[in-house]
Amino acid sequence: MKNSILEIKNLHVNAKEKEILKGIDLKINKGETHVIMGPNGSGKTTTANAILNNPMYQKTMGQIIFEQEDITNLKTDEIARKGIFMSFQLPEEIPGISVTNFLKYAKNKTTMQPVKVFQFKEEVKKYMEELNMNPKNMERSLNVGFSGGEKKKNEILQMLILNPKLAILDETDSGLDVDAIKTVSKGIEMFKTKENSILIITHNTKILHSLKVDYVHVLVDGKIVKTGDQSLAKEIEENGYNKYKNI
Repeated sequence: MKNSILEIKNLHVNAKEKEILKGIDLKINKGETHVIMGPNGSGKTTTANAILNNPMYQKTMGQIIFEQEDITNLKTDEIARKGIFMSFQLPEEIPGISVTNFLKYAKNKTTMQPVKVFQFKEEVKKYMEELNMNPKNMERSLNVGFSGGEKKKNEILQMLILNPKLAILDETDSGLDVDAIKTVSKGIEMFKTKENSILIITHNTKILHSLKVDYVHVLVDGKIVKTGDQSLAKEIEENGYNKYKNI
């Protein structure tokens, strides 16, 4: 379908010769926000890494289609240039490269267009204000000495600046206090349009308290065992995953 942005078909993935994903099917349309939830070790992060073709994960079967193009075996940087962004559960620290220079380099590499420096800095500054980020962080080394909350806000800042077609947010709410979660949720809402899509990966429901999502998928032992609307997340919050573990 023309409206489809991402389609995963019967995806099987191994990590260190152990099968982690055992036949995932998932379709995301433009303008939709999807959530993959599941207990630790169920394959959530593997799904995200498989979409970006992280070489640590081996696809043994299945296809990944992005905007009607098969990207299953493309290199990670090629996939990123197609318009897929992934925020990391544990963002890397990069000494010697400032937040501004990292964002400028990333923007240049994804758009393949020269960055207009003044306009770019104003855009970064505007988003940092919206995300309650210290403007002095612009010149600090990327994530070095940053708190957990600052690192996660940095990931959302990158998403807003790069403006991808599909944003994959892996455990963005992990380790954050209530105020930081609200700020991250605000950044996600700022990003959302009818033309882009979001895939949120999480094992709890904290971030969903401040977000409206279209579909929730429960991933257990490498398979999606249940799909529903936002009420499914509320049910899991109340009752946990036990009823889905033996499906």
